Amino acid sequence: MQHIIDRFISYVTIDTESDPNSDTTPSTEKQWDLANKLVEELKNIGMQDVTIDENAYVMATLPSNVNYKIPVIGFISHFDTSPDYSGANVKPQIISNYNGEDIVLNKEKNIILSPEYFDDLLLYKGQTLITTDGTTLLGADDKAGITEIVTAMEYLIKNPHIKHGEIRVAFTPDEEIGRGAHKFNVKKFGADWAYTMDGSQVGELEYENFNAAGVTIKIKGKSVHPGYAKGKMVNSLLIANQFLSLLPKREVPQLTEGYQGFFHFYKIKGDIELTEIKGIIRDHDRDKFDAKKELLAQITDDLKENYGDEAITVEVKDQYYNMREKIEPVMHIVEIAEEAMRKVNVDPIIKPIRGGTDGSQLSYMGLPCPNIFAGGHNFHGKYEYVPVESMQKAIDVIVKIAELTASKYMK
Repeated sequence: MQHIIDRFISYVTIDTESDPNSDTTPSTEKQWDLANKLVEELKNIGMQDVTIDENAYVMATLPSNVNYKIPVIGFISHFDTSPDYSGANVKPQIISNYNGEDIVLNKEKNIILSPEYFDDLLLYKGQTLITTDGTTLLGADDKAGITEIVTAMEYLIKNPHIKHGEIRVAFTPDEEIGRGAHKFNVKKFGADWAYTMDGSQVGELEYENFNAAGVTIKIKGKSVHPGYAKGKMVNSLLIANQFLSLLPKREVPQLTEGYQGFFHFYKIKGDIELTEIKGIIRDHDRDKFDAKKELLAQITDDLKENYGDEAITVEVKDQYYNMREKIEPVMHIVEIAEEAMRKVNVDPIIKPIRGGTDGSQLSYMGLPCPNIFAGGHNFHGKYEYVPVESMQKAIDVIVKIAELTASKYMK
């Protein structure tokens, strides 16, 4: 288990935060640091055809060790971390034999990881947890996934008696800003199907995700001296508030779960003359997703009647779609993963992703790609943690998927 811990820590202590405001790939130069490290590590463990392209996409091959034809399968994780919280100077803490009580992440700042608030912690009593020090995120999303893929490949190389077909692995930049699959070369990757190791709780197996769109609202006003403003001033901040008040009150992240979609407006910046609002819309159901976009258009039209056609512009840009329609025709790839979990004593938790992964876009690019747990919790913030035993289970699942795929195509 120490081998897993050491590898994971070597990844998370490299800052790879992505930047949504950058137009380069990768979006931050520092992502190259881990990408290049992974290239060398893949070569050192014995992987073949190790490549890194001009956009920092890393790919490698584990050749088949059987003499019959098996579909080529892949495993994918991303190496960037979310810009929602700092990924610089990560100082992981190791909690051995977790006792089920509060964990003091940072005594000086009184930052506590408590099972009273994060009750999932109680699933891992007696296990080894890796946490933050309360000042950064951890980066288990998705460096736990990278750790699991590399370690599983290393295990298969060292244990050639485990029969498997050709396996391709890939590590991508910029997933956290929605671009992880944008420059992924599916043809070069050459797999029949793949799995992203990017889920959370041990056992998660997901082949449904949100339909997603980004929203930018710009509202123009007119600034006039407030003492002489009657009939003249148009306050864009107040129009922005009016716009948001016309959205469904309960269709927000904090009040939804399961298949329920939402509007989420997360940034507002402005003054009397110009206000800009940034947000997203999400829904698993395509018709409901489209209805949300139509509602934004209707609110815009209604407000334009009061404030003029030039007052409000709304840009809605689709980001990704529910991969379910691409996975259902090849459900055997989900069934193999489910069987693999059961064979290594993991109870599958099959549920929709309330988010997206590289796999959602890759599925529409011709690479069906369900998502498997990586083991971490509380992603994108200072309360992030991962049980080492969950990472070991993910490694076991990867190995078992490879083994099962080979056995199912044995002649």
